Amino acid sequence: MVVNALIGRIPIRMLSPVQPEDRWPAKSYAGEVVPFEAVIFREGHGLLGAEVVLVDPSGSESRHRMRPILPGTDRWLAEVQLPRAGEWSFTVRAWADEWATWLHYADGKVAAGQDIDLTFAMGAELLQGRRQRPYTDARKAFLDSSATGPDRLRAAHDARLGALLAEKPVASLTTESATHALRVERARAAVGAWYEFFPRSEGATRRKDGTWKSGTFRTAAQRLPAVAAMGFDVVYIPPVHPIGTTYRKGRNNAIVSEPGDPGSPYAIGSPEGGHEAVHPELGTVADFRWFVRQVEAAGMELAIDIALNASPDHPWVREHPEWFTTRPDGSIAYAENPPKKYQDIYNFNFDNDPEGIYRAWLEVMELWIERGVRIFRVDNPHTKPLSFWERLLGEIYAAHPEVVFLAEAFTRPAMLESLAGAGFQQSYTYFTWRNGKDELAEFFTDLATRTPSYLRPNLFVNTHDILTEFLQFGGPPAYRIRAVLAATASPSWGVYSGYELYENVARPGSEENIDNEKYEFTARDWSAAEAEGRSLAPYLTLLNRIRSEHPALAQLRNLRVHWSDDPAVLVYSKTLGAEFTGTGRPDGLIIVVNLDPHSVRATTVHLDLAVLGLPEGAEYGVVDTITGQRWTWGASNYVRLDAFTEPAHVLAIEYPRETVS
Repeated sequence: MVVNALIGRIPIRMLSPVQPEDRWPAKSYAGEVVPFEAVIFREGHGLLGAEVVLVDPSGSESRHRMRPILPGTDRWLAEVQLPRAGEWSFTVRAWADEWATWLHYADGKVAAGQDIDLTFAMGAELLQGRRQRPYTDARKAFLDSSATGPDRLRAAHDARLGALLAEKPVASLTTESATHALRVERARAAVGAWYEFFPRSEGATRRKDGTWKSGTFRTAAQRLPAVAAMGFDVVYIPPVHPIGTTYRKGRNNAIVSEPGDPGSPYAIGSPEGGHEAVHPELGTVADFRWFVRQVEAAGMELAIDIALNASPDHPWVREHPEWFTTRPDGSIAYAENPPKKYQDIYNFNFDNDPEGIYRAWLEVMELWIERGVRIFRVDNPHTKPLSFWERLLGEIYAAHPEVVFLAEAFTRPAMLESLAGAGFQQSYTYFTWRNGKDELAEFFTDLATRTPSYLRPNLFVNTHDILTEFLQFGGPPAYRIRAVLAATASPSWGVYSGYELYENVARPGSEENIDNEKYEFTARDWSAAEAEGRSLAPYLTLLNRIRSEHPALAQLRNLRVHWSDDPAVLVYSKTLGAEFTGTGRPDGLIIVVNLDPHSVRATTVHLDLAVLGLPEGAEYGVVDTITGQRWTWGASNYVRLDAFTEPAHVLAIEYPRETVS
């Protein structure tokens, strides 16, 4: 029996970035610095060379030399910044580096005084046929038997010769890996600051009878300049469709609503229309288009919420009852997650007429894209089949590669990661519930090192559904702590309106704001809060400015956790090499956070200087981008963080001149 070899002459294995099982393309984004890695080895002691060969969307090829890392692991690396969106591919090429192998042996032979003439004859043979001056000079020196071994070896180490051989190595046994696809998406697919608010609350007014008149797209637009002034890039709004009246939820999720209660915007559909329609109290489709233009004029993008469910009053319930689950008593099953019940919402049954349901949702998405929407936050995608998302997102990407989808998937890792792999550009995560030092260190490390080739976290500090115990009981320091963590750990982060007002009162027995805006109108006096110094808006503005000034924060893979002696003080860094910043200087930040909102913490932090791009024993300046204070730091440094005044340092490294190439 003939067995076909599956490995090349030089084995090239464990390539990265590649998705698990190589089922879908790995993902990147324009401006990301991508580490291309592979395990490359061969039998014996011969030395190797390797490069990654990239093909960009236009078909142009570029080569990037790889270097060995982590001695003893045979792991090789090349870091490449990808400048443009589109479909890329990469291949790893490896070869036996005959010159490097010879030079290694020649160093040993000359030092031992062994086989000098034979050794240099072999070196001259390797340079045979190369006509440039450094080659001919080296060959002449090698073949000069009157010269000493060290003199002849000195010619082999000539810098000009080394530069030529680095560009055009003496290679044999050249082997190529399989080619892998790499989808590079636009920067907003990974980088941005999000701000959520309810248009119906902005400009809402109370009537004399105590009921509310809804805000509109026109009144909501008045909030946009303030959001833009805080440095946010994306305005995210909940569903804008008509809301059903059957089993409409009342205030604080009451089973029975009162006259004037607006209902949950997730109970979509009424006689006025379904997912294609705009709630008449918000305005018309023309008003929505106008609102999109106002968001863009303010320098931001609009994200809208898409919820794949229907109220009992949705036209589809009447037109396509087969799209839902019918119970033995003839009623349609409403959504529930016992003991939670959502009587005002029907879930779709994706196994009943899957093609019809798919076509309907594709039409809905195309309609909102035509209306100017380029970003969608999808509600509970983990309760729909993965195969549905793979098909839908794939078809939309093929037609509209600029469209971005954020998965609101608070779910098990397998589904969360598979949704990201199948096409969601961003994902909510369990960051909301990660508060301790050890769990945050593990969580951040996992995001930066295990899944960054397909899962991009959007670290929302709160949502209209989530008010964690940490925020309920941590006071204003807790709000600062979570904002610093989210804004610096991930290229994308977000807040839900009211965060800047420290809204921290929960509905009893829940992790949800009391008087939840999902079920009623909420009036906020932004101007009074800022005038009285009760607003976190200046702090959020500062964090977004820091993000805009430091390109290292627009990367995910560069997060590295360091150490402190205090169990409540987390330390991590983000760095970006001078060749990638666009300024000619490296960008590095050290983030130190007191995670205890109720205390003052004093401790020593210990830094891996090599990770920061600094030599062993280096002293360097740091400036706190929050307070403006400056210090001289080294590998171990004393810090004192008072949660009640400022719980965090975000330190910009002032790199010594000698470390800047």
